Amino acid sequence: MSLNATPRGVRIHLALFGKRNAGKSSVINAITGQETAIVSEVKGTTTDPVFKSMEILPIGPCVIIDTAGLDDVGELGELRIKKTLEVLDIADVALLIVDIKAGISDDDQVIIDKFKEKKKPLIVVLNKMDTLENESQLVQQKLKIQTLVQAELNTPVVAVSALKMQGIKELKNAIISVIPEDEDKFKIVGDLINPGDFVVLVTPIDKAAPKGRLILPQQQTIRDILESDAMAIVTKEYELRETLSNLAKKPKLVITDSQVFLKVAADTPKDILMTSFSILFARQKGDLTEFIKGAKAVDKLKDGDKVLIAEGCTHHKQSDDIGSVKIPRWIRQRTGKQLEFEFSAGTSFTEDVKKYALIVHCGACMMNRTGMLSRVETAKFHSVPIVNYGILIAYVQGLLPRALEPFPLAKMILEEDEMFIL
Repeated sequence: MSLNATPRGVRIHLALFGKRNAGKSSVINAITGQETAIVSEVKGTTTDPVFKSMEILPIGPCVIIDTAGLDDVGELGELRIKKTLEVLDIADVALLIVDIKAGISDDDQVIIDKFKEKKKPLIVVLNKMDTLENESQLVQQKLKIQTLVQAELNTPVVAVSALKMQGIKELKNAIISVIPEDEDKFKIVGDLINPGDFVVLVTPIDKAAPKGRLILPQQQTIRDILESDAMAIVTKEYELRETLSNLAKKPKLVITDSQVFLKVAADTPKDILMTSFSILFARQKGDLTEFIKGAKAVDKLKDGDKVLIAEGCTHHKQSDDIGSVKIPRWIRQRTGKQLEFEFSAGTSFTEDVKKYALIVHCGACMMNRTGMLSRVETAKFHSVPIVNYGILIAYVQGLLPRALEPFPLAKMILEEDEMFIL
């Protein structure tokens, strides 16, 4: 990934749902202005969800997700529909593509009900308006569907012809109108620093680091620091002490990779705030309060408990992999219990959350906030504690109180004797 490319995890995720041959792929091509998706009269052309990172004017950087038809048939069709419904959890905005002549089907109603339940933005797109006989028929059909849909959910209804590129500008405007406007609220580090501050980033370069570049959380944090008119100083763990001694003034913050927490804590003076990339991402993309509760739940694990180690992407495992090797080892050392560890990776989470005593999730740098919060909410619904890598590592190493010093409220929650809901 180039440094000037917008990462998938911070792009608006725009998902298209609908029955087979409603025109989902055609609408994608019309929105993007290019042949992004395969269009065919054969039903079921799109099988598994297809993700495509795009820059769409005037919407901005997006991930377009094309899904299989909601009316897919057969055993494979059921599996495809299941995959389609999983996309609901990561979609920031959904487009329900409906054949304007056919109207809202029972399959379409499933999506409407799901988005009503999840309180997510949904736009109903009435495609193939060019197949209607006249303007009067268009007005009547749109009003009929609009009345039905808005009785269920206050959502825009837009008529288009993907084939003739009609109504596409109106559709883009509707998308812009429903995009959540909370990007500035969820900065990585920008709200903790001031213009002119120094921030030291400790970035180990080991066998897990990608060749020729920094890992994504480090890239994104550097960008956030620069956008805040502060200065980022990047060093490795063994050069940290010398780096700090050579600075003319004290840095506002030291941010470290979780795997070298102990050394960085030892080399960072107590009067300098210190935290980790993973804790910053826990706050930006997840629920810091829930993750702290999840860390405290480690000490309540019992023999035979199942622990899920979940990652938001797939990657090549190293011999001493953080998720599959180090974290299970640290948890066993902390608890002294005989535990059973299971693992998941990629867009699929887990179908049976309630069987776990604890979920340990990665920092979610490749996931969007919507997707991560959906996983947190699922865990909360089943009363299963959830924590992310960085917070867990800091907790089992006894460093979490110090790592939470930049976040006084979170530190207060950690220090509570009994868990409580804010």
